[in-house]
Amino acid sequence: MRLNYEDENASEMLGQYLSSFIKEKTLIVCIGTDKCIGDCLGPLVGTFLCKSDFPHPVIGTLEKPAHAINLETVIKGIKSKYPDYFVIAIDACLGYDDCVGDIQVKMGPVHPGKGVGKTLPRVGDISIVGVVDTIDNSDLFSIRNIRLNFVMKMSEVISRALLLAANKDLF
Repeated sequence: MRLNYEDENASEMLGQYLSSFIKEKTLIVCIGTDKCIGDCLGPLVGTFLCKSDFPHPVIGTLEKPAHAINLETVIKGIKSKYPDYFVIAIDACLGYDDCVGDIQVKMGPVHPGKGVGKTLPRVGDISIVGVVDTIDNSDLFSIRNIRLNFVMKMSEVISRALLLAANKDLF
């Protein structure tokens, strides 16, 4: 599934699509860091979910991010504490110019750091990625110039969609 965060009813459409993936044992892993606006999509979603009393466990918030430095430890903790959970990973990514602002749900794990040349462990059974900038602007200077308001709005759409998906009787 792919839609733009500004699409009318984006949260509702995304939530309805995600509702079939939300099971009793579902874990949300929000990847990124609050030290870089372009990479804070995941921690913002995690924070919004935790503040909204999301009914499933959430890892990765602004206060306790799951990022490049601690990701391997986070994954070990998930395997230990949530061994049979269905994992939905959320991360920011880079894409083509006409995809900036898109939210994509992909079957399979997210590849954190891939867009900036890092090799990190894959995460998730499915992944939700928000395209925050273009591949052409993959240098750190550009990523640090992404507007916080843009990332906030995208993270609000994703977190609202997950809240709706978890509350399936809304559909």
